[in-house]
Order: sequence, then structure tokens, then C-alpha cells
Amino acid sequence: LSSGLLIEFSENGTDEIGSGDYGDYEEPCFQHENADFNRIFLPTIYSIIFLTGIIGNGLVIIVMGYQKKQRSMTDKYRLHLSVADLLFVITLPFWSVDAAISWYFGNVLCKAVHVIYTVNLYSSVLILAFISLDRYLAIVHATNSQRPRKLLAEKVVYVGVWLPALLLTVPDIIFARTSEVEGKYLCDRMYPHENWLISFRFQHILVGLVLPGLIILTCYCIIISKLSHSKGHQKRKALKTTVILILAFFACWLPYYIGISIDTFILLGVIRHRCSLETIVHKWISITEALAFFHCCLNPILYAFLGAKFKTSAQNALTSVSRGSSLKILSKGKRAGHSSVSTESESSSFHSS
Repeated sequence: LSSGLLIEFSENGTDEIGSGDYGDYEEPCFQHENADFNRIFLPTIYSIIFLTGIIGNGLVIIVMGYQKKQRSMTDKYRLHLSVADLLFVITLPFWSVDAAISWYFGNVLCKAVHVIYTVNLYSSVLILAFISLDRYLAIVHATNSQRPRKLLAEKVVYVGVWLPALLLTVPDIIFARTSEVEGKYLCDRMYPHENWLISFRFQHILVGLVLPGLIILTCYCIIISKLSHSKGHQKRKALKTTVILILAFFACWLPYYIGISIDTFILLGVIRHRCSLETIVHKWISITEALAFFHCCLNPILYAFLGAKFKTSAQNALTSVSRGSSLKILSKGKRAGHSSVSTESESSSFHSS
């Protein structure tokens, strides 16, 4: 989705659709072989991510909605993360149809799904960086961190996460569009020259991996150093969870970024272009990008379901929903005297969450 492999060249008055300007190479040698592979692989992966992502992130949002007054700083970030992930997984059915058959949804939706993809790509990783900063302040500077943590979670997160993510969608609004190739409609970013693609690739790698990755690694290295000198079961448990968070982040995204880095070096001529290598690289990008989307499913598990507090809150929230629905149904069949009792019981069940 993010690679921008489809590029439109119109310098000589004619349009050629390809994967990059390789001089004497007129046809992208990987196109048909990879299209056949993507037609089966991508819809399967997208469907799994869609179902699990809707359920997991939907549950996190419901639970957070029922515990507004009890939210911790980390809970507030979890809510931002789940909203971003939920918005993204909603677009996956469109990409599934696109990979399996063709793009049937027009130019406006093409731009819209690319915009949502970019917002999720950058907002998710930047929220992870903010969570790392919050954990750093809470553990390393525990005595005087409440005020800066609250400022980060309630104010700075909008300027530091959502504003940059939205600004980085400008290329999608300008360049994402549909194009008909061999009777099939495609939806992709179409740049006027490969230099545009190379520039946006470097931006993608820098903002999407390097900068937030350095923040995450720095914060958690300091946290691990701090916790390793502490004693007690809870401290060791926190250390274990920290290591899981680091490994999950890099396990999801690092293989994909390795792929687009190699492809960028091919475009720059640093790595000699060969059809066999290009086919392997673009198949690698397709596989690793799709698998990286599993971060939308992993985040609810890593940041919520591992905590006993969240499990209790989830049970209370779901119980409240079921009781509330049952009491509303019963109240419709009762007279006014019984209705007041039902309303009181419903209110009590919500307070118990």
C-alpha cells in the first residue's frame, strides 16, 4: 500500500506505468508474477487482520469508554492507539477487493484509504514513542513526573502525533489516484518522477522507523537499566513486559523497512538492478507489509489484555452492557412502578465497572 510502486511518467507526451525509471527497462519484470501471488495472499491476511482488529480494538474502545474516570495515562494512549488501528482495519476490505480483482471504488475512496493508511502508519508508531516516554517518566522519574505525563497524554499527543500524521497525508491527497492498466483499475500513488518516490521513501523510513525507534530504544534501555537494579517480583514482571514491547514493535515493522530500503537502493543504483532480485524484493515487501499490519491486532493484546486490570474492566463493561440491554427490554414490558426499579439497577451496574 505504501510503497508507491506505480509511477506515471509523461515527459514525452505518453504515459507509461511501471515500478520506477530504470532507463532501458521498459516493463516491470515483477508485475504479473507478484500480482498473481498477491491475489491470493493479501486478501487472506487482510481478512484475518480485519476480523481480529475489529474485535480487539473495538473491545478496548468500549472498555475505555466505560472507565473514563479511572483511566491511567497509559490508558489514554491505548485509546488513541485503538482508534487509529480501528480506522485502518476498516479500510482492509477495500484493499482485499483491490488485490483479488480490481479497484472498483473510484478516485475519492482511493485517496481516502491512502490517507487513512498514512495516518495509521505514523500515528501508531508515534503513539508507541509517546508510551515509551510516559513509561520512562513514570519509572525513572517517579517522584515528580505526574505533571509532565499529564501534559503529554492530554495536550502534546495531539501536536506530536495526530498533527504530523495528518500533515504527512498531503502526498496521498495529491498523488493517490486510480489508473486503468490492461483493463484493470489500480489505486496507488503515481509520482511524476522516480526522485519523488525516493524522497518519500526516505521520509517514510525516517519518520516511520528511525526517529520513533530511537526514542523507544533509548527509553526502554534506560528503563531496563533502572529495573535491573531493583528487587521484587513486580519489577521483574515490568522488565519482562518491556522486552516484549520492544521485540513486538521491531518484529512487526523491521522486515518491511528492510525491504523498502533495499528497493530504494535499487532505484538509486546502489544495488545493481536485476529482474530476479526485483521480483524477490517486491514479493518480500508485499508479504512483510501485510504481516506488519498485524500490529493492529497485537496492540490490544500487548497494551491491554496482558494487564489483570484490563481483564476486570472488560468483564465489568460487557456485564454492564448485557445487563443494561436486558433491563431496557424488561422495562418496556413493565408498568411505571417496575420501571423505576429497573432504572436504579441499571445505574448501579454501570457504577460497578
